[in-house]
Amino acid sequence: MHSLWLALAFDLLSNFRLLIPTILCHCCSGLIGRSWAMVFASGGYTVKIYDNQPGQSAKAITEIRKQLEELEEAHMLRGQLKASQQLNLISSHDDLAQALEGAFFVQECVFEQLEVKQSIFQDLERLVGNNVILSSSTSCLVPSSVFSKVHNKSRCLVSHPVNPPYYVKLVELVPHPETVMAVMDAAYALMTKVGQVPVRLKREIDGFAVNRVQAAIISESWRLVKDDVISVKDIDLVMSEGLGMRYAFIGPMETIHLNAPEGMEDYMKRYGEGITRLLNSFGPTPDFSGEEAKSVISEMLELIPNSQQHLSARKERRDLLLMSLAKLKKDH
Repeated sequence: MHSLWLALAFDLLSNFRLLIPTILCHCCSGLIGRSWAMVFASGGYTVKIYDNQPGQSAKAITEIRKQLEELEEAHMLRGQLKASQQLNLISSHDDLAQALEGAFFVQECVFEQLEVKQSIFQDLERLVGNNVILSSSTSCLVPSSVFSKVHNKSRCLVSHPVNPPYYVKLVELVPHPETVMAVMDAAYALMTKVGQVPVRLKREIDGFAVNRVQAAIISESWRLVKDDVISVKDIDLVMSEGLGMRYAFIGPMETIHLNAPEGMEDYMKRYGEGITRLLNSFGPTPDFSGEEAKSVISEMLELIPNSQQHLSARKERRDLLLMSLAKLKKDH
């Protein structure tokens, strides 16, 4: 076993923070926090879970036990340890200072409210040594904002997972302007060790990389449906049965490199002008609320009603498919 302590901390209802010491995880009982705990335990690290509401961390472990057992039964459990061995690495704590003992890495996973995150990192900095890495799971707040009240910003970064992290292994590592390279290297090594696939951003930018690319896809898809060019059902098929088939294994840059006889430069000589023409025709950013959005939303609800029964069933289907895809990628 690695001498790594991970403490999960829950804060306000189902919101949480993930801290990693020798790993400490400060998180809530939500999907992202539980997934982080499972990911680190799969790598053989000890995980400490902290919650400021007594009993919540214990409930999280109960849910984690269920998930680990189901994954083992489906032969999709990550790591070399059995489910029972991984579960034994995870413990719950009601005292934050105690949970942070021995920490070298802290991963926060609370809801996306800037003031709450800033307060959390102020508390953490007060309780840990200067060599402890402070990391946030935020998906939409830049590091310079999240860590603005931290004194030693050189050890701070964002480690943004893709939902659900246990099946989708990508993690974006985003530095604060003052983050030192050694911290980025350590986070990269840790994420790689536990089986995630980290990517480094060279500097912070709103939305990071994942959400900027995702926003571009959502924007044009929304426009095409709103302008009555294509249906909601069919635009989803454009991705799931078209672009997504190859993007699951190779990215957009390699795709264009392979789609011309002599590679990327040849591709752009052939198609660059046409791509520019299309981009210039995209139009303004869509209105995602109000009257313009009603027809798009209505069409989606006809396909999948927003009741918990229907949404839960589709999420379960999504996770099963992601499990199968993850296994296929691992085997190839």
